[in-house]
Amino acid sequence: MPKKILIIEDERSLADSLSYAFKKEGFEVATAADGDEGLSRFQSSPPDLVILDLMLPGLSGEDICREIRKSGDTPILVLSAKDTETDKVVALELGADDYVTKPFSLREVIARVRGLLRRGAKESPAKEPPELSVGPFTLDVRAHQAFRDNRALALTPKEFDLLVLFLRNPGQVLTPHLILERVWGYDYYGSDKTVNVYIKKLREKIDDDDDGSLIKNIRGVGYKLEVKSG
Repeated sequence: MPKKILIIEDERSLADSLSYAFKKEGFEVATAADGDEGLSRFQSSPPDLVILDLMLPGLSGEDICREIRKSGDTPILVLSAKDTETDKVVALELGADDYVTKPFSLREVIARVRGLLRRGAKESPAKEPPELSVGPFTLDVRAHQAFRDNRALALTPKEFDLLVLFLRNPGQVLTPHLILERVWGYDYYGSDKTVNVYIKKLREKIDDDDDGSLIKNIRGVGYKLEVKSG
């Protein structure tokens, strides 16, 4: 069956161009011209991926991103004229999977969408161990639940995947390139800044004031998780 994309974009000519391009590529496409309509369409007929503008009438793109992340890990590709580093960081922190600034190449957007969809399907949950326990952490991989010392951790899907990667490689230095490849996918167009943002947010949620940061920054190399296995 064709993958379904929801395009939430108030610029009609741009929405029409995107819709036409993706339909030619074999996708099923739905569109919404404002934030309220976009969220309603997402909830009534969940798509496989959302293309989201940030500056929308009604609900903002940031608000929609928050609501989508409450219900799961549907890939979100932000297309926005906002091009500052702060704008990108905020979108990533809210749970966006990728960020493209306007103007953009349709071929690049299509490639990024295909990459996001491949990453969502590349791993079969059945192949993953149902539980991962390292130091004070216990994770139910299939249920996407994480605990530290039996305390539930409120992690976004990407933060959870990042913690899984660290717990499967305790004590090993992971380079930003490797982290991008394992968590976001080999064809991700992001940069080390994406990793920095997610490491910072993950530290805020998993660290204990008494033991400092468990994820160490190895200057010029990458990051390492240090936990006591006993």
